Amino acid sequence: MIIFPAIDLRGGKCVRLIQGDFDKETVYSDDPQATALKWQSMGAKFLHVVDLDGAKVGSPQNLDAIKKILDAVEIPIEVGGGIRTLDDMEQLLTLGVRRVILGSVAVENPKLVAEAVKRFGDRVVVGIDARNGYVAVHGWGTSSNVTVDELAKKIVAAGVKTIIFTDISKDGMLSGVNASTFAELAKSSGAEVVASGGVRSIEDIRAIKAVESDGVVGMIVGKAIYSGSLDLSAAIELAED
Repeated sequence: MIIFPAIDLRGGKCVRLIQGDFDKETVYSDDPQATALKWQSMGAKFLHVVDLDGAKVGSPQNLDAIKKILDAVEIPIEVGGGIRTLDDMEQLLTLGVRRVILGSVAVENPKLVAEAVKRFGDRVVVGIDARNGYVAVHGWGTSSNVTVDELAKKIVAAGVKTIIFTDISKDGMLSGVNASTFAELAKSSGAEVVASGGVRSIEDIRAIKAVESDGVVGMIVGKAIYSGSLDLSAAIELAED
């Protein structure tokens, strides 16, 4: 199982939000490059980078910060936030990003997802961000009328192999994870699922590790490693055991 340290970018800074609320922001670093190097030095094998400004406006906005991270680290990174066109995807992949994460566009333009998979293969993953069982779009600011299961089945049919599933109600809350939610999505969709939202302590990593055999292949960790409630090195050691 892979542990993905999260680097959320807003205005070129490394921040964390609570439940995706832009008015509830904590700035953790003015230097995302240094943060990326820190997580790499603690054993991270893959970084999860989100362009929060991009998610809000609908096109990548933090390319300079992403370039600096790519230049600094040797490990792969995945990037999401505001990626809505094939050109956006190609631009990021050409920069050296390993995987691009599609979010709102998967709801609003599912044909584009199928085209992206044909062109870029498994370098395309889809992030499903859910509130009360329904998919949220546009930087989590809007709830759609599409259910998580409905979207998951559509994108898997389009060829997507990996889903990043975020429980918005838990994101940034340090409230603990519900591992069965992620396992159920993996089993019902047939996709590999990366879990996101709510990680508080090593016990949450242990809980997700227990459903690895159900198809939950990774866990994104954010506020817990920034606040110190979770030691990243210990989490990685447990995940890789």
